[in-house]
Amino acid sequence: MSKTQGFFAEYLPKKIADKPNLVEDMAAIIVFDIDGAGSWTVNLKDAPGSVSEGLAEGSDCTVACSADTFEKVLTNPNSAMMLFATGKLKVSNMQIGMKLGKVMG
Repeated sequence: MSKTQGFFAEYLPKKIADKPNLVEDMAAIIVFDIDGAGSWTVNLKDAPGSVSEGLAEGSDCTVACSADTFEKVLTNPNSAMMLFATGKLKVSNMQIGMKLGKVMG
């Protein structure tokens, strides 16, 4: 299992379960479209929150990048702003994007 797949299959569901206030803090449905790894929908709008494979309609924010770029963000969350500025990381809603550190870290 790649680091990206492990993040969505194990790390993030556990984090959502351990931090129920994450749903209240984020109040958004976020789609991650990771080229070369897959796509996931993270529902942090409806309690208790969930992670599912695939792209959902009606998301509040879409995060798109290559698998290599996403793994860089997982390794060093502080690199996200630089990757965004250089066009390697695309975030459709910056207001939600600025809060993604709560999800990633």
